[in-house]
Amino acid sequence: MGTTVIGLIVIAVVVIYLVFIYNRLVSLRNQFKNGFAQIDVQLQRRHDLIPNLVEAAKAYLSHEQTTLTQVMEARNNAVSAQKDAARDPGDGTKIQRLGSAENLLNKALANFYAVAEDYPELKANETIQQLMEELSSTENRVAFARQAYNDGVMSYNIFREQFPNNVLAGMCAFKETAQLELETPEARQAPKVAF
Repeated sequence: MGTTVIGLIVIAVVVIYLVFIYNRLVSLRNQFKNGFAQIDVQLQRRHDLIPNLVEAAKAYLSHEQTTLTQVMEARNNAVSAQKDAARDPGDGTKIQRLGSAENLLNKALANFYAVAEDYPELKANETIQQLMEELSSTENRVAFARQAYNDGVMSYNIFREQFPNNVLAGMCAFKETAQLELETPEARQAPKVAF
């Protein structure tokens, strides 16, 4: 009788512990999905601003159609990758594709900004200045949302990989996911110091 009670207590403790692990995995997965939802909102805003910027710049950059086309193609590719990733933010492959698409868009925008430097009347246009300011502000919001998402993904992946959590995670299809890596041209440049 005493060993039966002890056996039932051990089984109950194991079951409670497994329920705790499962619920914690669900909680961490939902946290990083919420983090992605915040990124999704900011990326949508960014993607909506870009056609307005390109349209406003067309009159000034009539000789730079290639640059404008590259920006729009990169934007359309990023929108497609964003929609795909939003359907399943737990799929690391889709998140990596989104990161690559956004990096290409960042490069196209950097090229656009470099070309815009050669057109003082473009830089002086109030609408374009406002759009560039909004785009810059949105990119800052994307960076903050991405940091929160990546922190959530890291917590989820660490908890998921720990023993015995990894056993339950494997049985219940809690997959590893990827962080969203975005390159900014500023991050790759060496700081300039003037004396």
